Amino acid sequence: MKISPLQPLSGTAPGLSAPPPLSLYIHIPWCVRKCPYCDFNSHEARNGVPEAEYVAALVKDLEFSLPQVWGRKVVSVFFGGGTPSLLSARAVDEILTAVRTLLPLEPLAEITLEANPGTAEAQKFADFRSAGVNRLSLGIQSFNAKHLQLLGRIHDGDEARRAVELAQRHFDNINLDLMYALPEQRMDEMLADLKTAIAFGPQHLSAYHLTLEPNTQFYLAPPSLPDDDTAAEMQEAVEAELAGAGYEHYETSGFAQKGRRCRHNLNYWLFGDYLGIGAGAHGKLSLHDGVLRQMRYKQPKAYLENALQGAPVQEAHHVAAGDLGFEFMMNALRLTEGFPLALFEERTGLPLASVLGALDEAEQRGLVERGPLRVTPTELGRRFLNELLQGFLPEG
Repeated sequence: MKISPLQPLSGTAPGLSAPPPLSLYIHIPWCVRKCPYCDFNSHEARNGVPEAEYVAALVKDLEFSLPQVWGRKVVSVFFGGGTPSLLSARAVDEILTAVRTLLPLEPLAEITLEANPGTAEAQKFADFRSAGVNRLSLGIQSFNAKHLQLLGRIHDGDEARRAVELAQRHFDNINLDLMYALPEQRMDEMLADLKTAIAFGPQHLSAYHLTLEPNTQFYLAPPSLPDDDTAAEMQEAVEAELAGAGYEHYETSGFAQKGRRCRHNLNYWLFGDYLGIGAGAHGKLSLHDGVLRQMRYKQPKAYLENALQGAPVQEAHHVAAGDLGFEFMMNALRLTEGFPLALFEERTGLPLASVLGALDEAEQRGLVERGPLRVTPTELGRRFLNELLQGFLPEG
């Protein structure tokens, strides 16, 4: 459905008494080479990145969105991709200057930029820090040259180590992305990756199980992967090693030193709001007439054309009341500590009674624990999260 997101929309989602925290997501859709496992909206920059034009489009996109977020503080900013570190530090500075000019950005807002070790440069990292980025997320995936090659990454193990060392000269809040259950990966190789990452002492680690997503090369021509039992053992080993190193396992794939949880991602999981700008970016905004989801034009060329004309949104719809409970649970039950019961009504506008039946059933099956103030997924519930969520799907 193509509509103007500024015209009144008739939806069945209820209004909220107060909007939740607001984050800003900025999508940079280009990368040096498309990885065979990647299903994100990323495109190889064969002819370079049209940087000046894209920055202008992002600013137009932000101006277009102002009526929907007017007066609301932005608590976090996240540059995702693609490979945002392909942008010059000057471009990042221009974007953040526009953000500060147009929106009330919290003084201590978390500002994250994703970087590929293959594009790591000492001066560039220093300039990103000067532009206002205060958290860097490095897409390491592995320190093993063989596995990096099988994953189609443009860096090798030495470049991965050097990128971490360079990042640590300029940032005191760093995330390392790792993947496990990789093609031809053994348990000892996975543990070597993990121990190498831990030895650097990053403030945050994201450990992802490789999955074969539709519309990827790996899905069309599956590589040789560890079997399900081995993959499950790897997951248990990841959790044990990181717990032993003092990392809190606070979200399905998120591990953090004390006080260093990713605030931007936490806002997603707690069903906060986020304005998404850039090619293919998704957004969720709580308005007076319900929860609105938006998607920008996906193809960079189409996005540039439409955003520069002040019409960046390709699709928008209100979330039906019957879907809100499931969407809330799909996010909040990723958190190891679960969520406060009162938050459900605050973020959805629905009565808690609308999900009590599903919560009762999940509790009886040992998938959640429920106290007077909080719902927490059990270890079994976290292991079988998809099965847990099935109980909250709307009927019909």
